Amino acid sequence: MKGFAMLKIGEVGWIEIEKPKAGPYDAIVRPLAVAPCTSDIHTVFEGAIGERHNLILGHEAVGEVVEVGSEVKDFKPGDRVVVPAITPDWRTLEAQRGFHQHSGGMLAGWKFSNIKDGVFAEYFHVNDADMNLAHLPKEIPLEKAVMLPDMMTTGLHGAELADIGLGDTVAVIGIGPVGLMAVAGAKLRGAARIIGVGSRPALIEAAKYYGVTDIVNYKHGDIVEQVMKLTDNKGVDAVIIAGAGADAIDKAVKMVKPGGTVSNVNYFGEGGILPIPRLDWGCGMSHKSIRGGLCPGGRLRMEKLVDLVRYNRIDPGKLVSHVFEGFEHIEKALLMMKEKSSDVIKPVVIIK
Repeated sequence: MKGFAMLKIGEVGWIEIEKPKAGPYDAIVRPLAVAPCTSDIHTVFEGAIGERHNLILGHEAVGEVVEVGSEVKDFKPGDRVVVPAITPDWRTLEAQRGFHQHSGGMLAGWKFSNIKDGVFAEYFHVNDADMNLAHLPKEIPLEKAVMLPDMMTTGLHGAELADIGLGDTVAVIGIGPVGLMAVAGAKLRGAARIIGVGSRPALIEAAKYYGVTDIVNYKHGDIVEQVMKLTDNKGVDAVIIAGAGADAIDKAVKMVKPGGTVSNVNYFGEGGILPIPRLDWGCGMSHKSIRGGLCPGGRLRMEKLVDLVRYNRIDPGKLVSHVFEGFEHIEKALLMMKEKSSDVIKPVVIIK
């Protein structure tokens, strides 16, 4: 079968590989819609997780089940499914501890395009199908549905980690698609004021739709100074880092109040050290918490996200800026995420 792969650091291309086989608890899925991610860019062009050779890319997909193993009970060929970006091994001690994302080792719940072939192929393999797939209702369009596996779960996890309370003031650093979902999550959790940090007009418009009340443009000066000015030098109750470079944690610690929380769901692709400002962290005694987490995956999480869309709590369709039809457009969509022109939020490829 054909797939779009990372050939080596800095190089991508189409390759031919064998069609995957399903074990007794597994499924083989044909993609119906896929989306490239900035994480793919970090992986390929920054070598963020090390060298990979001929590894099929992609971890955002909805699809149709074409084969299931003998022990799969809840899914059958022909079912439309949401496939989470994180597909843990659920029979693990890490899952029992409540950290399924790290089943089998740190970040090992993230399998697609990391430790196994991803979803940019004619068919792909899903482990533990009954625990990792979710049924996709017919009323949710494919282009919306493919925002659930990563963008929506990651952004909402940023809001969860931030421990937002009713009436809080929250800053979201990076209002790309993950940041936009973090904004939506902060609003759902009761934030009164949401300050979005970004510059591209398309993102600013979408951020206001999802609940941003103030915009800080990093091109107009230091974002910490701008946030402190907006808050009369009080700072914010929580910061969600959903983008930006290694200095984002430094800036977040500076703008959050003592006792507040810095939440990170950003994939830092470069550098060996993430700096924390000593004095602004109260010499280590400020009660400013720094929490980072890989997005939740699995069936239950995807079912809950489906309900958020089905009952009009969040409309992820606003994330989709470009839609292509045809498997051959995957490369074009990926490069759009690399170049990030002013009108790009999230490209989607529909595969008929």
